[in-house]
Amino acid sequence: MSAATSTAKAPVMSNKAKVIGLLAATLIRIVSGTLRWRLDDKAGVTTDPPEGQMIWAFWHNRIFAVPVMYRKFLRSRRGAVLTSPSKDGAIIASTVSQFGVDSVRGSSSRGGLRALLALKKWIDDGYDVAITPDGPRGPRYQLAPGMVMLAQKTGASVLPVRVEYSSYWRLKSWDQFQIPKPFSKVAVTFEPLQTVASDVDEEAFEAARAEIQDVLNPDGETE
Repeated sequence: MSAATSTAKAPVMSNKAKVIGLLAATLIRIVSGTLRWRLDDKAGVTTDPPEGQMIWAFWHNRIFAVPVMYRKFLRSRRGAVLTSPSKDGAIIASTVSQFGVDSVRGSSSRGGLRALLALKKWIDDGYDVAITPDGPRGPRYQLAPGMVMLAQKTGASVLPVRVEYSSYWRLKSWDQFQIPKPFSKVAVTFEPLQTVASDVDEEAFEAARAEIQDVLNPDGETE
């Protein structure tokens, strides 16, 4: 992904975050090299890309696969990932930078308006943006309204991205972060694009939010 100029000033990344990010990226490359990938592109974005920008939406605990997923299936698109201004967000930003992925530092729970404005700037400049709508602190699998608002204000289509591992380790974090085991299968599904009209009322807005959440929620994992 190529860089774009953002009006928001990114937090300074510490040397510790850079080192951890490098180590994490190395681990992702090693593990991902053993994985068996399968794409189900129900949105058709790899064969018939939309003219406008997209908001890639995926749950926080699937981040491990996203940098490689981008390189495999979406590398023709320009964009950046929203990461929180916290220490954990700095590590994620450092990690994805090793794959040529840029970051927009902001949070849906702290300074949400600033993050929204920064993301809108990237979209206006012709870039896709990637968001974990249940991040950075959850609740897990609960889609916050900020992403829907961004789609409403920019006209960008939402691309729900589902990632499922056939075998994985589950961390004891708030999101129960998943790390695929070596040689497991990774099923990536690009669900049909979702749009949010600019003039929807409160009821229609909530319906759009709930629909995207339902599409993203893995079978049997809704809490």
